[in-house]
Amino acid sequence: MDKSQIRNKIFRIRKQKNQKDPVFDFKLILKILKKKRILGKIVGGYYPYNHEINILKVLEKFEKKNFLISLPKIKKKSQMDFFEWHINDPLFINRFGIPEPISKKIKYPDVLLVPVVAFDDYLNRIGYGGGFYDRYIKKIRKKKKIITIGFAYTYQKVKKIPTNIYDIKLDFIMDNK
Repeated sequence: MDKSQIRNKIFRIRKQKNQKDPVFDFKLILKILKKKRILGKIVGGYYPYNHEINILKVLEKFEKKNFLISLPKIKKKSQMDFFEWHINDPLFINRFGIPEPISKKIKYPDVLLVPVVAFDDYLNRIGYGGGFYDRYIKKIRKKKKIITIGFAYTYQKVKKIPTNIYDIKLDFIMDNK
């Protein structure tokens, strides 16, 4: 199967499932950050959209631990940046229907939580197909050390994701085992 076929298959399954918000081991996430020597306190998250896995509780726990939260805004030419956001801040709905922060304060994450459409054992992921996260990760890694953590349901795992030179592997993938 090519990426488009995998994406469509997982979208169908994701839409059909009546999913509860999964619980992730937050202490494990903190342990990963410590082991990887991630000392920065800026987390780039995402606001769940289109049946994506809901990580708002994870973001809330980060905020309670005095991490600064940021969410992406889509910019021109298929680029994005992350902007400061607090759990109770209002959001603006962009042209794709995705909630974005109103803030104009760009924040470069130390930890990037990434939405996943499909993934494999090799830490490859498929997103929506626009390459936003791949471009952003490539850009930010030129500026600083970051760690990328994908969030997915177990059923989103596939045997092998076809990759190309533009695809960037994640450092970790948390699924709801």
